Amino acid sequence: MCRHLAYLGPPEPLGRILVEPPHSLYRQSWAPRRQRYGTVNADGFGVGWYADGDAVPARYRRAGPIWADQSLADLARVVRSGAVLAAVRDATLAGADAEAAAAPFATGPWLFSHNGAVTGWPGSLAPLVAGLPATDVLSLEARNDSALVWALVLARLREGDEAGQALAETVLEVAAAAPGSRLNLLLTNGESITATAWGDTLWYLSEPGRRTVVASEPYDDDPHWQEVPDRTLLAASRTDVLLTPLKEPSDALAPALPKEPRT
Repeated sequence: MCRHLAYLGPPEPLGRILVEPPHSLYRQSWAPRRQRYGTVNADGFGVGWYADGDAVPARYRRAGPIWADQSLADLARVVRSGAVLAAVRDATLAGADAEAAAAPFATGPWLFSHNGAVTGWPGSLAPLVAGLPATDVLSLEARNDSALVWALVLARLREGDEAGQALAETVLEVAAAAPGSRLNLLLTNGESITATAWGDTLWYLSEPGRRTVVASEPYDDDPHWQEVPDRTLLAASRTDVLLTPLKEPSDALAPALPKEPRT
């Protein structure tokens, strides 16, 4: 129950990506056009970006609505980046975790966001916690479903899974434990974007060799935006986008990996 966006392309001011487009992520915080669940994303926001020569991204997060942050205008005007992940939040449950509960979550080179909700949280995912290292559980950034989903993804990344495999297997594992969950996940390391469409909208805009944008919904009326079918894994770079169907948890033990390019 959020809106999120990831961008790879030539360095741009954050404002040009997040604020200036007519249906920007900024505007989607109060007037989303395609959001299926919730109407206002006022429970926090965050933006993460990569600077040249530094593999570890910077983050700026706040607990309140993006339109109420008076510092964002200056930040968005002067900070430039060629790799960005940002989100505006509509909280599933009220909590006291403030900006810690706002995406993007981050570890090492990774930025992560979750648009959706886990059915039956927190009890439904209790069996999955047993498979996580104790330190990962104790160091969760926030007490919400998104933070735990990120811990599940991160555990797979640390074990050597590729980004697509880590997201796909996490989605299937969570969907099996909590049927009916909405699990649109978004992940970047500054060089690629990986995402899932599972229960909510996801779109992409690809100009090979120039820019790739993956977002909950289009931020403008460019006719080249493409909708990602539900139950799909997306893997993108600056040059191409790959889409692979994801099977329901009951249909297969493991998801397929991206094979065929889609543009």
